[in-house]
Amino acid sequence: MPLTTSAHVDPFCRTHLPPESEWPEFLLGEPGPRYPDRLNCATALLDDVIAEHGGDRACLLAPGERAWTYDRLRATANRIAHLLTSELGVVPGNRVLLRGPNNPWLVACWFGVLKAGAVAVTTMPMLRSGELRDIHEIARIDVALSDHRFLADLGAADLGVPTLAYGGPSADDLAVRIGAHSGKFDDVPTAADDVALLAFTSGTTGRPKSTMHFHRDVLAIADTFSRHIVRPAADDVFTGTPPIAFTFGLGGLVVFPLHAGASTLLVEKATPAELARHIGDNGVSVCFTAPTAYRAMLASGEMPALSTLRRAVSAGEHLDAATWHEFRDATGIALIDGIGATEMLHIFISASDDDIRPGATGRVVPGYEARIVDEEGRPVPDGTPGRLAVRGPTGCRYLADPRQRVYVQDGWNVTGDTFTRDADGYFWYHARSDDMIVSSGYNIAGPEVEEAVLAHPDVIDCAVVGVPDPARGQLVTAFVVVREGAPAGAEAAASIQRHVKATIAPYKYPRAVEFVTELPRTATGKLQRFRLREAAATT
Repeated sequence: MPLTTSAHVDPFCRTHLPPESEWPEFLLGEPGPRYPDRLNCATALLDDVIAEHGGDRACLLAPGERAWTYDRLRATANRIAHLLTSELGVVPGNRVLLRGPNNPWLVACWFGVLKAGAVAVTTMPMLRSGELRDIHEIARIDVALSDHRFLADLGAADLGVPTLAYGGPSADDLAVRIGAHSGKFDDVPTAADDVALLAFTSGTTGRPKSTMHFHRDVLAIADTFSRHIVRPAADDVFTGTPPIAFTFGLGGLVVFPLHAGASTLLVEKATPAELARHIGDNGVSVCFTAPTAYRAMLASGEMPALSTLRRAVSAGEHLDAATWHEFRDATGIALIDGIGATEMLHIFISASDDDIRPGATGRVVPGYEARIVDEEGRPVPDGTPGRLAVRGPTGCRYLADPRQRVYVQDGWNVTGDTFTRDADGYFWYHARSDDMIVSSGYNIAGPEVEEAVLAHPDVIDCAVVGVPDPARGQLVTAFVVVREGAPAGAEAAASIQRHVKATIAPYKYPRAVEFVTELPRTATGKLQRFRLREAAATT
């Protein structure tokens, strides 16, 4: 399918799309969703929803704050779009980095960027300066908008681009400066196949990959997984813990609720017990978080606060049958499991209500197709473990990255997960097929953590693997060889952990540090991580 005429003045994204010969096959049209050639997803999620449901209804909620209405969000996003274009020189196609925790101002900035025809690059507030520089090197950021509390690492990254803070007391704060601009803005009529956002995901080599998603893709995840599995209503209240920088969070906390005319409670940071109390205090009906958090809620004693829930979605790691049954017994709620990928934007295998089989991930979400294949890409019989391959209205397009040819094979997105499919079409998860560690819903590249550990002055060799853990799914575990004479005990482990937290995002640090005299390697020096995983699993 040829690309339509772009509205981007800055052609960076179009130029850096992979060759169309390397794209997956996209399933557009019946039975999947169809979209017009000209489409701005911000217009569809905000202005069009206001036209249908009205603008004076609650939209964005935050603990202890007055609710933002749909009208307030639109006016604020329009003012931000004016500021970006008239004061900061943003043109359609420019990349705007967003940095901050989940709150209404981050959402308003995201909409302002898209209304201006620019490309949103939403990042985790925990990222350190080196990680931000990597993102800039790949995405060539033009402007940065940051929560005022998270400027330090952004400043240390020295990206050399205009940077504006929001949410602070400064007279130069974005919230102050947009007051000079109109609350009305003519959204840029982007093409449905113009890039709307760049979402970064860790690579197994440690270098992040930038996934490129079109305006139509943002709506497609609402018209598939949300419509058929979550089935939201305009009176729903959503909440959850995944950062909006993660596409799981973007869908569950922004796209899905607004697409339905519902409201969303944005929580900057909360323990599972605190999240449960927020759910009860705000009448939340739909929750998105990882299995780790649901297990912690069960142990917190706060289960009565969940009485307002009617939907609870679990993703980011495998949901075991025991947790599903325990949660169902305690709340009456059938947890919705699902597997998605940043490359696919959101969930493509899931099930809800009576269609759920505890322990199974689910069946293919309407609009998608999936199969299990062998190493040569050939389909295998039901019941045979193999690689999960999927295609649908969304799919992998890496920004100028040779790993495109690894993820997309013969028109299918090959996710790096090992599954079996049963005779009834249910998919059952086994393990990751590569060296990615999935811990508490986070994708963590072992080689990236290794690099941070190796920067510690006492470390001379290191390997990082994921070890099965009942609470987190996998536990990031570092096997470390220290220099001669260096300590190798609890204090040394704590020193390494502190060093890693200061070097990369803290959630990536090794929760366990094992000191060894040498690491298993082949005759050619290749690290045998599987031997470490096997050894750890038997101890």
